[in-house]
Amino acid sequence: MLHPKLNQWIHILALCLTLAAGPTYADLYDDLLAAVHAGELATISELLQRGMDINTTDPRGNTLLMIAARDGHQDIVEFLLKNRARTQVRNSVGETALMLAALKGHLPVVNFLHKSGAEINHAGWNALLYSAFEGHTEVARYLLANQAEINARAPNGATALMLAARNGHEDVVKLLLAQGAEINLSNEDGATALNWARAARNSDIAELLEAVGAK
Repeated sequence: MLHPKLNQWIHILALCLTLAAGPTYADLYDDLLAAVHAGELATISELLQRGMDINTTDPRGNTLLMIAARDGHQDIVEFLLKNRARTQVRNSVGETALMLAALKGHLPVVNFLHKSGAEINHAGWNALLYSAFEGHTEVARYLLANQAEINARAPNGATALMLAARNGHEDVVKLLLAQGAEINLSNEDGATALNWARAARNSDIAELLEAVGAK
């Protein structure tokens, strides 16, 4: 059995070695994600300088760029992109940073991501569909002005017009109609934008669609 004083010194030495080693990777990882959520650019910059990967992901596959884009932290988005964060990475459900910015209606972030090379048109859910789903008219307008495919389909066959009609986003419906969206496309279940508007009891939107010949 060790002498009590020797045992005490061993514990003190072990503590000193632990403190000297500094924070673990797990600590730095948690700090980095917390800093992005909180919008703390200085902390993010410091942690990246200490060796953390700029394309670090959370448990759901969201990169730092995705989190910042979704939360509207434009300064962090710009910083990450200037330091070569990847724009086309997808999370566990197939979302990109641009899609998440569009979903939340962060137009300046959408603008910066697009100008930094983020892709607008791709298979599956995309930024236009997300903006229509949530009714972010100005984001949808920006995307359309930059060659977003107006009749692009979600995996279930839904178009931006269908989503806006179902969710009651009249201004988005008006924008899409003015830009030439096809009015009688149907999803995988055979439902059209007018069908969805009626089912959701969005009567004003249903009347708009009927006025331009929707069926």
